[in-house]
Amino acid sequence: MKLDKTDRIILSILQNDSTVSLNELAEIVNLTTTPCWKRIKRLEDEGIIQKRVALLDPEKLGLLFTAFVLLKTSDHSHEWYSHFVDTVRAYPEVIEFYRMAGEYDYMMKVQVADMKNFDHFYKKLVNSVPGISNVTSTFAMEPLKYTTALPIS
Repeated sequence: MKLDKTDRIILSILQNDSTVSLNELAEIVNLTTTPCWKRIKRLEDEGIIQKRVALLDPEKLGLLFTAFVLLKTSDHSHEWYSHFVDTVRAYPEVIEFYRMAGEYDYMMKVQVADMKNFDHFYKKLVNSVPGISNVTSTFAMEPLKYTTALPIS
């Protein structure tokens, strides 16, 4: 899909504050509300805008411990993959999950309260999925940059 300058401005504004009113947004992009709403609707229908959410502060919720878990497997069958993906997706502690190229097969970002909770998560994971051959975890000391905003040019 081709995006024009107005679409890009709308997306930039919405990804930084999805609570902006339609009237405000239309004024910023120099449209009336109906064509502005139609653009937003088209961007949603085409899947460019996937959903609108509230971003929460993990520290204020007591989720102070961020772990990055890298794992390897010796089983690359479709059945194992499906079971593994379904299992990991069901864990609310896993906030990002990727299939990787390179030394490790998968990487996940895990957000929990502390090391004890991470250990509980770790044991639950390795005991629920056979075939994991290597797990390496690293722990974030301090978040230096976090954004959900994509670089729209």
